[in-house]
Amino acid sequence: MRIGVAVLLAGAVAACGGGPRGPSNEVITRVLTGAPGEAQPSRIVATEIAFARAAREDGQWTAFKEFAAPGGLIHGRNGPVDALAFASALDDPDEAVQWGTRAVWMSCDGAMAVSQGRFRDPQGIVGTYVTIWERGADGQYRYTYDVGTRDDPQPPPREAPREGEIVVTALDSVRADIADCARRGETIPGPPPLTIGEGYNEVAKLSRDGTLRWRWIHYDDGRRRVAADYLSMGSWKTALDEFMPATPSSGE
Repeated sequence: MRIGVAVLLAGAVAACGGGPRGPSNEVITRVLTGAPGEAQPSRIVATEIAFARAAREDGQWTAFKEFAAPGGLIHGRNGPVDALAFASALDDPDEAVQWGTRAVWMSCDGAMAVSQGRFRDPQGIVGTYVTIWERGADGQYRYTYDVGTRDDPQPPPREAPREGEIVVTALDSVRADIADCARRGETIPGPPPLTIGEGYNEVAKLSRDGTLRWRWIHYDDGRRRVAADYLSMGSWKTALDEFMPATPSSGE
């Protein structure tokens, strides 16, 4: 995720995940208290906020290790790599990449979620990340996969406000979708079949309740792709389908 930035700049790609520490934001805490159902996209947003804060306060790669699930992956230049091993091999930078969630898709049972958002590195480079989250036995969300890419071209820099101008910023909104739950006696339709082709490696995973599927693809030419589908209104719909160019060999 935001890691998408950091890792890209390190010569690979991104990583992120839900960790043991909870959000300190009192507003988020109040929202989560008494929230109905197992599937609560707000918990993913809260975990992302906690992760970003840990990266800023404890160190970027230290936080990446803290919030990684066992076997979690970072999708780098040559394909997905073990997130814990990758983060353990790097020193924390003086300033961490920061990010914010823009959309969350969650399985009906809340055990799996996909988040998509935007990141900014200390040099002002911005881009998009996608992160897969899974809920552990302890109820905490940790990332199992993360990928990110910077915008190309980069957006033009914002103009500094002129003297006397008043700048008003708007609150960011987050899109949240929860997959359909099966009714009693109802069979959940399977997701659409995946195309099998040559010239790339691909791994797909279906949530345990069968309502959310995601997959990563790594092409022989270095391009990357992550896609997700979820059950909505009785049929499968595309949540996202992100193509990402090959990471330059010189790093970013």
